[in-house]
Amino acid sequence: MEKAVKLGKVRALGISNFDANDEVWNEIISKSTIKPAVLQIECHPYAQRLEMRKKAAKYGIQMECWFPLGGTMSNGALFKDPVIQKIAKAHGKTPAQIILRWHIQEGFSVIPGASNPDYIKENIQIFDFALSEAEMQQMRSLNKEKRFFNATLEDVEKMVWGAKL
Repeated sequence: MEKAVKLGKVRALGISNFDANDEVWNEIISKSTIKPAVLQIECHPYAQRLEMRKKAAKYGIQMECWFPLGGTMSNGALFKDPVIQKIAKAHGKTPAQIILRWHIQEGFSVIPGASNPDYIKENIQIFDFALSEAEMQQMRSLNKEKRFFNATLEDVEKMVWGAKL
């Protein structure tokens, strides 16, 4: 990957899900001559990934969040959270919009998965309001380091190889 940067084929490098253990992280950081620009991991109000955020920040690595709304494996847990619902009601927004706005205000890059055009439009409409510092603290208080993605290797293989393109 570093050779691709040096050849001008790509401008930056990123890594995804290299947060399983310190050994893997340390290997990447210590042996790379071009540090990753982005670390993509599952991150949302219930799994705020505080330790990984500190590690990434130390090297100026941008956090990019997948499953920012909890994904289907969460069964809508974040949308049902009373704190999120209360903040949403106060702003006249949906829980999804509150969660995405929280991500933006935390400084994350965020990629919500949506194929429904109505959800895509809703997800974009988060730049006409801001969460107060008190609301941000309420959102931060939801952290349980509870991740929702729990697929087995077999499940992932089915997702990848069983996909209809």
